[in-house]
Amino acid sequence: MKFSQTFIPTLREVPADAVIASHRLMFRSGMIRKLANGLFAYLPLGLRCFRKVEKIIREEMDAIGSLEIKPTVIVPGELWKESGRWTAMGESLLRVKNRTGAEFVVSPTAEEAFTCLVRDELNSYRQLPLSLYQINTKYRDEIRPRYGVMRGREFVMKDAYSFHSDEASLDEHYQAQGRAYRAIFKRCGLTVIPVRADSGAMGGQGSEEFMVESEIGDNTLILCRACDYAANVERAECKSDPGGPSSIAPIPPIPPIEKISTPDVKTIAELCDFLKTDPKHFIKTLIYKAEHIERDRSSAPLPDVREEFFAVAIRGDLDVNEIKLAAVLKAAQVSLAADSDVERITGAPVGFAGPVGLASVPLVMDRTVAEMKDAVAGALEKDVHFKHVSCGRDFNAWLLADVRTVKAGDRCPVCGGELYEKKGNELGHIFKLGRKYTQAMNVHYLDESGVSHIPLMGCYGIGLDRTLASIIEEHHDEAGIVWPAQVAPYQVIIVPISYRGAARECCDMLAARLEAAGVELLLDDRDERAGVKFNDADLIGIPWRIVVGEKNLAAGRVEVKRRAGGETKLLDIEAACRGEFLET
Repeated sequence: MKFSQTFIPTLREVPADAVIASHRLMFRSGMIRKLANGLFAYLPLGLRCFRKVEKIIREEMDAIGSLEIKPTVIVPGELWKESGRWTAMGESLLRVKNRTGAEFVVSPTAEEAFTCLVRDELNSYRQLPLSLYQINTKYRDEIRPRYGVMRGREFVMKDAYSFHSDEASLDEHYQAQGRAYRAIFKRCGLTVIPVRADSGAMGGQGSEEFMVESEIGDNTLILCRACDYAANVERAECKSDPGGPSSIAPIPPIPPIEKISTPDVKTIAELCDFLKTDPKHFIKTLIYKAEHIERDRSSAPLPDVREEFFAVAIRGDLDVNEIKLAAVLKAAQVSLAADSDVERITGAPVGFAGPVGLASVPLVMDRTVAEMKDAVAGALEKDVHFKHVSCGRDFNAWLLADVRTVKAGDRCPVCGGELYEKKGNELGHIFKLGRKYTQAMNVHYLDESGVSHIPLMGCYGIGLDRTLASIIEEHHDEAGIVWPAQVAPYQVIIVPISYRGAARECCDMLAARLEAAGVELLLDDRDERAGVKFNDADLIGIPWRIVVGEKNLAAGRVEVKRRAGGETKLLDIEAACRGEFLET
């Protein structure tokens, strides 16, 4: 391919809104252009790289027996009402109506579509297991799209969905998908961190995310310095840390619970100052509202949202992990109750809630509180707290659970080593969905005895745009992109100092011979200064550059430079035509 015959509009200037390397370099190298906020078009160079990533993913999916299909992007709204997510997805769901008033969804994800397709065809256990995938466009109405294609409104994902008759079959395919993901990211030249994760709006139990480290990452990763434990902060656990007064420590008998006056003292910090102690000696009690989405199949198609209130008790130096809390309450989402609800439930202003005597709502207790035997807590009265509060003696929990947010410095739940934090971006996510969608959408099959069953389901996604951007984030330097060979738009760029005379003949011969050998190459035939061509070659990031100049040409040689590392050597023209440099 000649440079003059393609469309690679490189730029010297950086777009004003481009704050990360991939966004800057994809614009400058002529890979993408912006149509609107969160909407990007791939130009020829960018699309070539995109197709390389797509090809790698397709090969690895095919290798584990997943079958590709092509569902529609526009999906009937009725399917989303069946699953209960018509309401649960909120305003990120782009809903449209056609001229007859029928409601549709511009797919942000494809569980409903795949489940519907399988439901209409599945009859017998002999058809299971079944794994299907798509590589297709999606749309999510992001409030604040940013970082180029890293977080756009329209994007492409590989989605695979598997259907199984038992847990063993589901687990086998889940593990196969995990191995395929590791192979995909390795072939793309990416260093990924597999982490335990929360299933979020997708539902289900087993879940693993594949992250890349990033300063602008949307996720906080918790990792162990001593072993391979890694988890998203939404899911991370840690060893018990009885930082407060505990039954384990040799302490004297605990005095009876006692009320103390705490005028105008509401916060933990204020209590610490007032009582001359530290937050680990306090029980922090918060009131949460949980939203449960329910659907009565005999009533209207839209699900009902049922609200419940809960008290959550946690040690004063810790924070509630709302993702964990929603999971243990089996709620669609949880949020702190409004001040008016707190006063109604506790009978006291905000800041004076406590677990002792709180009977109006169920009490969820973090495991750290179960170990506290001489603590301070709110007394459900304005300007009053309790001291000498003992869990088990003065109050008990409706539910004991791990609802704390793990932080750097906590201890690993596996080996006890120190945990630390990193920021990361999610590239892929695999889920064991169980029967969340197959049950909601009434999918059945008959076993060998003719008994009807609901199949189990798995879900496996990779974001192609984000993967491509992440490759650039990991592989670039001050001059531009440094593509790994398997995802580079071309393997070789031929750069003549001047594309005329003997140099032109040599370039054309090199191009013809290498292309005949299956090498993808770009011949820079532009009438530009050599420095411009060299800068563009580095910016575009093609792995190998062949420079054809009069001086070396007279000696029957060309200069070959490797983009990664910058090694340069002179090579006989014949050896260059045979592509011998590609073998090194």
